[in-house]
Amino acid sequence: MSAQAKAEAAASDPPSNLEAPSNRNPHLTTETDGVVLASEADAELLAKMGYKQELKRNFSTLEVFGIAFSIMGLLPSIASTLAFSIPAGPAGMVWSWFLASGCIFVVGLAMADLGSAMPTSGGLYWWTHYFSSPGTRNYLCFLVGYSNSLGLIGGLCSIDYGFALMFLSVIVIAKDGEWTPSTGLIYVVFMICVVSHAMLASLLTKIMGKLQTLAVFLNITLIVATVIALPIGAAANRNDGAFIFTSVQNLTTWPTGWAFMLAWLSPLWTIGGFDSCVHMSEEASNAAKAVPMGILTSIGMCWGLGFVIVIVISACMDPELSNVLGSGFGQPMAQIYYDALGKNGALGFMTLVFVVQYLMGLSMLVAASRQAWAFSRDGALPFSSFFRPISKTFGFIPFRAVWGCAFVALILGLLSLIAPAAAAALFSLAVAANNFAWLMPILARVVWGQAKFIPGAFHTGRLSVPIAWAAIVFLVFGILLAMFPVGGPDPTASSMNYTVVVNSAVWGGASLYYVLSARKWFTGPKSTLEEVEGVVEKLTEDQKKELVRQGLLQDGKSGGEGEKTE
Repeated sequence: MSAQAKAEAAASDPPSNLEAPSNRNPHLTTETDGVVLASEADAELLAKMGYKQELKRNFSTLEVFGIAFSIMGLLPSIASTLAFSIPAGPAGMVWSWFLASGCIFVVGLAMADLGSAMPTSGGLYWWTHYFSSPGTRNYLCFLVGYSNSLGLIGGLCSIDYGFALMFLSVIVIAKDGEWTPSTGLIYVVFMICVVSHAMLASLLTKIMGKLQTLAVFLNITLIVATVIALPIGAAANRNDGAFIFTSVQNLTTWPTGWAFMLAWLSPLWTIGGFDSCVHMSEEASNAAKAVPMGILTSIGMCWGLGFVIVIVISACMDPELSNVLGSGFGQPMAQIYYDALGKNGALGFMTLVFVVQYLMGLSMLVAASRQAWAFSRDGALPFSSFFRPISKTFGFIPFRAVWGCAFVALILGLLSLIAPAAAAALFSLAVAANNFAWLMPILARVVWGQAKFIPGAFHTGRLSVPIAWAAIVFLVFGILLAMFPVGGPDPTASSMNYTVVVNSAVWGGASLYYVLSARKWFTGPKSTLEEVEGVVEKLTEDQKKELVRQGLLQDGKSGGEGEKTE
């Protein structure tokens, strides 16, 4: 915790987080080697959290929204998760999307409150440390940081694994279903995808923001084209409204009601990329507004457009759902396109789908690397000193963190070689790990730290606390949901949901690491400002004593590391 943030937490009447001081802090970093990194207002807000500006703020509000919407990749994501939603039948797929998306929007509101007040790349674990009690803050901060880092990398794995399946499904369609890719080949395509993403994330820094605008355009184009083409192509065989909105089925061995709830995993995974706006905070212009707007607009658009998409899919798919789920193309959406539009139409649309999916993975790697970099900046990751430097050569980005995340993704992706159920765990890993990382800062705020919360440019007002509690309840439910085997209550080794194993390893491993080692040296986020004594000197003696008592301040000072670049 930086001295600036600690000072504001202890002050009896602290100013708004967005309130510009009358005298600019002389220690702010707004440019390096003649390169302007940020406006003074953005640098000042970041300095209040103890960090100097090191990344270049290349992203506008539209581009922050773009990276979240690109990661969500609405139609490709729905296509990748049809195996979760179709077993509940068309009505289960349609209404689970609508209800779950509304709940996710509530989570987004709670997150937007925090993202506007304190926009930093490591927001989730930083907020957890800031709001938690003195006795729990270091451990919870450490656990959230690891859960979020692995959750984002798990999201990258699931996106790129989905890309591999979609890419190969195009080849299967072209060969009229007479060829089946091996699991080894699927992993090779996955590996090539991850490595190419790391290369592009390293080399396209100057236009990365513009790529998000392109990704938004391609996403909307794909959605509009699908919503128009599928009903036309399936005109002779379209399902009626009763089938779409009232036909609840159950292709699992769970009770029908629980099969409906498991269909919620599709929107939970699809719309789970909204926290990427938080991780891009230190590269966003006017972050206090760009971050909450990016969160809410991306969720809102996915809620509305996704509802339209699942209705269209339900109207145009084979009413014999087992034919869709067991498609010889290896991808249910490919079968839906093929049935409605024929071979050439399916080839064209699936090609556009995997192109959009590819851009999803690129955006996810960018977001994951920023979280990993922020966590290494605070010394929590193994080899933090290695991953910490910012590369000037590649445009003020965390170059090493990009490749570190890609390497971990390649390791996690080996799960796909075990069994299809193990590969499916990559999807649930992203849901469970990220839900936990979203849960803890919201919970810490309302349980321990509400008095320290200072609203930013966006705030939900008197509804803020009720919204936070509603988000907490839903996130706990989402974590539990992600652990259940999709097929039924008596899984075999091949149908087991390995999410519980992977997440237990993440949370248990992080906890064990903390108990055995990190508790001796990890004290939470570190200040990177070179001098902060001026802020501490403005505190009263009582305020200093209170910060020392809470373990937030030692001897009235807070030191930190200087800027590291390469």
